[in-house]
Amino acid sequence: MKRARTAEGIAGARVRLSPIRPKDSASLFRWINDRELVVFNAGFHPVHATEHAAWLRDIVTRSDTVVFAIRQKRGDRLIGVCQLHSISAVHRSAELQIRIGEPRARGRGYGVEAVRLLVDFAFRDLNLHRVWLRVFRTNTRALKTYAAAGFAKEGVMRDAAFVNGRFVDVVAMGITRRA
Repeated sequence: MKRARTAEGIAGARVRLSPIRPKDSASLFRWINDRELVVFNAGFHPVHATEHAAWLRDIVTRSDTVVFAIRQKRGDRLIGVCQLHSISAVHRSAELQIRIGEPRARGRGYGVEAVRLLVDFAFRDLNLHRVWLRVFRTNTRALKTYAAAGFAKEGVMRDAAFVNGRFVDVVAMGITRRA
């Protein structure tokens, strides 16, 4: 995968992963309180502004988490956020999460590119061996995104999450570093 590491972040063909900026907070807060968006990958509960501010202060300083804003290269527009968390130096693994928050940016391949850049960062920069994730079986767009980025289905946890008044299966997917 072709990528360029610059002071502004990690650039792909159409998106760039960059540090979260203070002005990004308003969009992140809006996205975490957008019920229709959140239920694609979590149970929804409203997040108060002080809770969000505390999360943002904490997330950028954690040693077991790396978080990036996803920006369109053209125009530097914030369209999402992605992270590697639960980073284990012992097991050389991490869990991946991504959210394309801007509705007009969904379904255009930005997520696939961002996931590929983040996985490449995990393997090259963090020297990880494995990246994994959890996704609701009902989130077909995400399942296609992860498969297109090279993730393989590793198992299904039946009725593992309670979302919108019903239980849903959670699919575990992973990718390992190629030798």
